[in-house]
Amino acid sequence: MESNQVRERPLPGERAADATPAGLVGTRIRQYRKERGLTLRGLAARSGLSIGFLSQVERGISSIGLTALGSVAKALDHTVAEFFDAGADSPDQAVGPLPTHFTLTRAETPATQYVSAQQTYRMLSERGPDLVLEPMLVHIAPGGRREAAYGHAGEEFAYVISGELLYEVDGVEHRLRPGDSVHLRSSVPHSMYNDTDAVTTVVSVVTPRLF
Repeated sequence: MESNQVRERPLPGERAADATPAGLVGTRIRQYRKERGLTLRGLAARSGLSIGFLSQVERGISSIGLTALGSVAKALDHTVAEFFDAGADSPDQAVGPLPTHFTLTRAETPATQYVSAQQTYRMLSERGPDLVLEPMLVHIAPGGRREAAYGHAGEEFAYVISGELLYEVDGVEHRLRPGDSVHLRSSVPHSMYNDTDAVTTVVSVVTPRLF
């Protein structure tokens, strides 16, 4: 998944995934940063991420998780979706008006996906104006560079369905296996990494919504 030529194939029953080359996210970060006249130091100060890490992401050396990308997007006054393929359908495009208090997603409902280097995010619900959770099915490929731990606003929950995940919380590493879960305030520095040789699948729920 690190190759700039690789796109995620849709799962059975899905529409074509909103997948992008891994390097596109870093290119967009650099583009939007320069449009705002920001240095890497300035973006680091606004996003809470390190200069070194942001530099590696912009150059395509390191991947960036969706929640960290949310911090970058906020710092640059863009939506998270804008860092992916410009031709992809936005997840808040829906047929007809949405109720404000609930959504119902059937198994056969076409799913929107985003790819950021090692991680593929499948959105598990439609938009709801009064809803604050972002539920996702995340496939984490092995390898790639490990993200530095960081904190941000909100909460997050991760439940491992298959594979293993190394989850660092406040400087302590925890190995999660199928059936294990972690729930934390996102302001606590944390990171996750797949150090195995197989794909890990996780149900992840974060706040606030990223899209």
